[in-house]
Amino acid sequence: MIARSSFLAAGAAGTLAAALPGSARAADLPVVRVGKAQAISATFLPLEIGEAAGIWRQVGIALDIAALRGDVQIQQGLTAGSIDIGLGSGPGLGFLAKGVPALGIAALASEPYNMVLVVPPASPIKTVADLRGKRIAVSGKGALTDWLAQQLGVQQKWPADSITTMPLGDPKAYVAAMKTGNVDGFVAAAELGYDLQERGEGRILVNFGTVVHDFNTHIIFARTDFINAHPDLVGKFLQGWFTSVAYMRAHPAEAVAIGAKVEGLSPNAMRETLDAIMRMMSKDGAFDQRSLDHLARSFVELGILDTRPNPRDLITTKFVPVHI
Repeated sequence: MIARSSFLAAGAAGTLAAALPGSARAADLPVVRVGKAQAISATFLPLEIGEAAGIWRQVGIALDIAALRGDVQIQQGLTAGSIDIGLGSGPGLGFLAKGVPALGIAALASEPYNMVLVVPPASPIKTVADLRGKRIAVSGKGALTDWLAQQLGVQQKWPADSITTMPLGDPKAYVAAMKTGNVDGFVAAAELGYDLQERGEGRILVNFGTVVHDFNTHIIFARTDFINAHPDLVGKFLQGWFTSVAYMRAHPAEAVAIGAKVEGLSPNAMRETLDAIMRMMSKDGAFDQRSLDHLARSFVELGILDTRPNPRDLITTKFVPVHI
């Protein structure tokens, strides 16, 4: 079952929407169905923050938001036509070369400052070197979390099987498995790590933004038929998205308050998270050739593809500035 929401923080929305020219009632607007790869991920908060700030109405669309479980469900939703736009990982772009009828329409974020590796607070694991032979929970095989865990072994020049990744689907399963000792840690969104650390239930060992460089952590996808039939709605979505990102930069207190409410986290955990992720959030969606080349290598490393494709074949630059 796909969990859908139409989140609206009434106070912030009512105040700002009244000040925005040309704002319209949501019922009068075309609906864009958007899937995000994780329910808890601050990099996807421009959806809810933009709605709370009245930005989506300002650009002329309403959102139907689905919280999915990883890149595989994003690509399944795009293939089935149950979502129009997907917010997923950069490595998820590789699935398009396997026949998913979609394209990358914008770079969402660069280095993965939003992703951390968490271990138990009393774990004997103190450094990355201590991870050899350990079991690390990830969302799924071939997912961004899986690739990030593997990169730690690559950087240590260990054999490929030195870290065992355990696909457990979602953060609740990660936390439960770590508490019972079934895994030694997990890779997840930074806000979950900060929240557990604040409550004394976990310890952040690694922030992956310091490990992986020249990389598109997240990409915005759209179905090819939706792009062809509704290029105006694709354009409006991207306008609303990057306006929402700009709003988060200009109004950090409001972003923290809304984000903490959406994700059920403490303001302190959300503040630390947003301080980290605003370093990676793209201002205009432009693709970078070095990051695309790094992504293409990741497709093979994750086993998504046998050979490296030309990543330019998997994206369109029709809607974003060209930096490649």
